[in-house]
Amino acid sequence: MGVTRFGLQIPSFDYPGVEDRDLFSHIAQIAVTAEASGFDSLWVMDHFYQIASVGPRTGPMLEAYTLLGALAARTTRVSLGTMVTGVTYRNPALLAKQVTTLDVISGGRAVLGIGAAWNDDEHAGYGFEFPPVRERMDRLEEALQICRAMFKDKAPSFAGRYYSVNAALNEPRPVRPGGIPVLVGGSGEQRTLELVARHADACNLFGDLATVRHKLGVLDRHCEAVGRDPATITRTRLGALVVAETRAEAESKGRALAEERGMDEERYRAYVIAGDPAAVREQVAAYFDAGLDGMVFNMPDAYDLATVRLAGEALRGL
Repeated sequence: MGVTRFGLQIPSFDYPGVEDRDLFSHIAQIAVTAEASGFDSLWVMDHFYQIASVGPRTGPMLEAYTLLGALAARTTRVSLGTMVTGVTYRNPALLAKQVTTLDVISGGRAVLGIGAAWNDDEHAGYGFEFPPVRERMDRLEEALQICRAMFKDKAPSFAGRYYSVNAALNEPRPVRPGGIPVLVGGSGEQRTLELVARHADACNLFGDLATVRHKLGVLDRHCEAVGRDPATITRTRLGALVVAETRAEAESKGRALAEERGMDEERYRAYVIAGDPAAVREQVAAYFDAGLDGMVFNMPDAYDLATVRLAGEALRGL
């Protein structure tokens, strides 16, 4: 299965009729329902402000690793990770410690999801430095090396331009003997996919079928250049899932989502899979035929547990 076959991302914590004091209880119900219905991984965003493609900037947003640790205690099987951590938010050694702690709490179910970061608004608000993209990519490469070393080695040292560790201890060790899987999010063809080929166990892409095929071809070429078997990388895509018992109901929900998020038709078709269970399976199968190994979905109505259950059951047969 690799890092994931079907994942549920929970990016929104604004649920109708749910007060703040009951918020985690409802998130935990979503997680437990997803696990029981067939999803094999759960993901949350590593953001501090809500992002425009999901909801209002002022919407509720929980800190990712605190939330994942709590969900680890409520679940038993699903992998747990961020989709994805911005490299600028945490010192890489601290990040490795946090993800290792999540791995221990969950009994070996943590995944490190990481990327170069992009949300300058929350960087400004929280006082994080937001370097130019080239520097962020360089920082990402160093962070990947440090996290890998701390997952696998007893007391690694590393001296880079931006980060360093000196005989860094990471006890207790990750549960899995091979260390914690690393997923790099992003589709940049020159640096991001090259870093996937060198340092990652999985990638996460956006886009329609043609875009996914193209990006996977680029990744294959980077793997060839560095002598990596591309089959050792789990290839995933993030998008939205709109599912209902009937196609008409799904289309109605999809139109409401597009209007709410200001999506034109092209953007909607590139990001959203919508339909009844049979139509969803058909669309997902086409992405697997294009070369993907897994798909991660967010659902605009994930607060409705029956819809989460329907989604998991629809995907389970693939």
